[in-house]
Amino acid sequence: MVACINKYFINSNIHTHSHYCDGKGDLSDYVNFAILNGIKIIGFSSHAPINYPNHFSIKVEKIRDYVDEIRKLSLLDKEKIQLFAALECDYIPHFSFPFSDFRAYCLDYLIGGVHLVENTDTKQLWFIDGPLRSEYDRGLKDVFDNDIRKGVTRYFYQIMEMIETQNFEVLAHFDKIKMHNAGRYFSEDDNWYRKLCLEVISLLKSREIIVEINTRGIYKKRCPDFYPSVFILENLLKNKIRITLSSDAHQPEELRLLLDDAALYAKNIGFKEIWQPCSDRHWISVSI
Repeated sequence: MVACINKYFINSNIHTHSHYCDGKGDLSDYVNFAILNGIKIIGFSSHAPINYPNHFSIKVEKIRDYVDEIRKLSLLDKEKIQLFAALECDYIPHFSFPFSDFRAYCLDYLIGGVHLVENTDTKQLWFIDGPLRSEYDRGLKDVFDNDIRKGVTRYFYQIMEMIETQNFEVLAHFDKIKMHNAGRYFSEDDNWYRKLCLEVISLLKSREIIVEINTRGIYKKRCPDFYPSVFILENLLKNKIRITLSSDAHQPEELRLLLDDAALYAKNIGFKEIWQPCSDRHWISVSI
């Protein structure tokens, strides 16, 4: 785990959840907290709807209200803060909607991620996220018969399918599959695991996708490291793949958590810049 530092002041967060999905607080609560704490950019990114019963995604009928509220707040405080409207889209074969469907809502960008891993033989889903390690363990047993290599391989293949078939700007928490592993089922030093990570990176090389460094695992005390790991980031750098920083905030007080630490983490690996959204759906680089 990286120690807290004060050398940097990262003033943006591009991955943010609110009451519209599984976060807490109104959009205005985030904006007020951000302005009081010197944050200049918020990208709101509610979980997009999926065709699967869940408690965490925004309702289809609420998306228009969500985007409209972001635009109205943006006009009210445009001298103090920039607000962007986005969705975090889950990719689950047979259950997720095409990401392109959400472009109709005039969003500024889309984040793509995998939280539920499909066993392609049985069509069962393994939920790898959430606060409960026991649920991860139960899903591994029930869906993949405790075959961790099969489950992890399917996770990364699902990410690669998402990259190949969907259109989105940011890849969320590259290696979130490690969160509840806690060194029990596999090692990130295993050759087969690293090979899978390199396959994803090879595929990213031919795309314009930005990879986030996500701090949530650490500050929620679910993972001792950022997503992604040093090995992955070193290879992203080697392949000239752009990065951004996010706290994956689910309440206003989480907007800046460990972002300065993540900036130092990236700088120590060799990155010289991060990318942030700006107007007209473009992204700009900011030196670190």
